[in-house]
Amino acid sequence: MGSNAAGTPRFAYKGDRLKPLRAFCQTARLGSVSRAAEALYLSQPAVTLQLQALERELGVRLLERTGRRIALTREGQELYDLARPLVEGLDGLDAAFHERIRGLDAGELNVAAGSSTILYLLPRIVEAFRAAHPEVRLSLHNVTGAGGLDLLRSDGVDLAVGSMLDVPADLSYEPVYRFEPMLITPRDHPLAQKATIALDDLSPFGLILPPQRLTTYRLIDLVFQQNRVPYTVALEVGGWEVIKQYVAMGLGISIVTAICLTEADRERLCARSLAEYFPSRTYGVVVRKGKYLSPQARAFVELIKPALFERGDYYSTGQSER
Repeated sequence: MGSNAAGTPRFAYKGDRLKPLRAFCQTARLGSVSRAAEALYLSQPAVTLQLQALERELGVRLLERTGRRIALTREGQELYDLARPLVEGLDGLDAAFHERIRGLDAGELNVAAGSSTILYLLPRIVEAFRAAHPEVRLSLHNVTGAGGLDLLRSDGVDLAVGSMLDVPADLSYEPVYRFEPMLITPRDHPLAQKATIALDDLSPFGLILPPQRLTTYRLIDLVFQQNRVPYTVALEVGGWEVIKQYVAMGLGISIVTAICLTEADRERLCARSLAEYFPSRTYGVVVRKGKYLSPQARAFVELIKPALFERGDYYSTGQSER
């Protein structure tokens, strides 16, 4: 065969560039061939041969003896600066790899959820998740509606937990919890004493509702319109806690989802089911179709409901079929 073109590096078959570079770096670090041989569990002649082969291959002198120590030449210092991080990186590859593997078990988890979900539904789940996976960095993104869907689609979050009425084609929603619609009034309110509640009974009293842009307001308005029952809005305010406080103060009545009612609320409010007129609200998990769920996301979903997405292969790569 003809010789290589000028400037083209030649590598011997089964040649090992790492061994002579490792011998060189150890010799440069320890200042002695014998110490380098001990550190590498090799004989001193073997290390000497590797150093000579490296100098012969590079065509420069790398080491020189100064008294009892070996020092780097100018070219040797340049090679040492280049080779040391490479050799140390390769020698530490096993430990670094296993550290990365452990990091996969840690990592992070991003969940999108609205205020009511974070406040009333997720505390028990978050507590259990933190106890089982303390090494995972969990971030709850307080977003609702289009903001949460945008985060899902852009992979800004791994999953979302909340309530959905209309599910876009590119997302999958698995309902887990169901909550009844409830009328809440002060305990001394006239409606609190009635044996049965009809939708017409609410007309004389002002309602405290979430802002019109939210689904709850639109759903309540739709039911009143369909039943041709007039109603008045006394106050629009965001947040179930604020609504409950204002109802307890006697500023109006409200229609809320049972998710927000606690034992403490029942001591200051009267709560009556309106399931005859208003649909129940479901809360569950939302994921992007085809999204690979990380081990952290799978562990979180399992706490909400085991095998929730078992029918669709969200636990592996590739497009899910649902």
